[in-house]
Amino acid sequence: MSVLPVMGIFISSFCTCLGAMPVLLIKNVSHKGKDILLAFTAGIMVSASAYGLIPSALKLSNMVVLVVGILAGTLVLMLLESSLPHMDLDHSLSVPNRSSTLLFLTAMSLHNLPEGLSVGISNISDAQELGAVVSFAIGLQNIPDGFLVALFLLTQGVSRVQAIFLATLTGVVEFLSGLIGLYFGGSFTYIIPYGLAFAAGAMLFVVYKELIPESHGDGNERAATLAFIIGFLTMFSLTEILR
Repeated sequence: MSVLPVMGIFISSFCTCLGAMPVLLIKNVSHKGKDILLAFTAGIMVSASAYGLIPSALKLSNMVVLVVGILAGTLVLMLLESSLPHMDLDHSLSVPNRSSTLLFLTAMSLHNLPEGLSVGISNISDAQELGAVVSFAIGLQNIPDGFLVALFLLTQGVSRVQAIFLATLTGVVEFLSGLIGLYFGGSFTYIIPYGLAFAAGAMLFVVYKELIPESHGDGNERAATLAFIIGFLTMFSLTEILR
């Protein structure tokens, strides 16, 4: 197996770490700033699900697969959330909400699994240069993804260095799934649409259950709503540009 596909998968995944780096420049976040950032994150995740994951799953399969995948993703996150020690939101920047943090990281990691498989499988495709094109496209998408993860963690009281480290770990998940796709190829092709729909369900659950309620907890509903719409449009624009 050539080393070039492995390098392509690595670089694509490492873009998650690069995207997280700008949080080093963010110092103090006010309550209002936190609500705005959370709502912006929610808008990006809804847009990524509606205009990225869901259409891709439908293109590769059918409505039944999409519904099964979304419901499965929602159910798994619901079970995970119910099994975690619950912390009532006090909207404090000093105490991390571990439940929200774990749910968010789980959703983003699940989102990276089918992407990694797609990159790996595309690198063994008969179509010339397909692997390089897919690796490049996913890599570009991973930059805002990395920033999104690190930004959310920052609003939850996680230190900037830890936020970058945890964001990088979600990229490691994509790298490992990319290697699986590269070395096992067609054996996992049928899983990708289920994975995309599963990730969409998980992300939508986190948005509605955690991000939106928390972003409206300090009386900043109008600012948070505007930030949600801006985040939605930002991700939609990136999705159109990268197609």
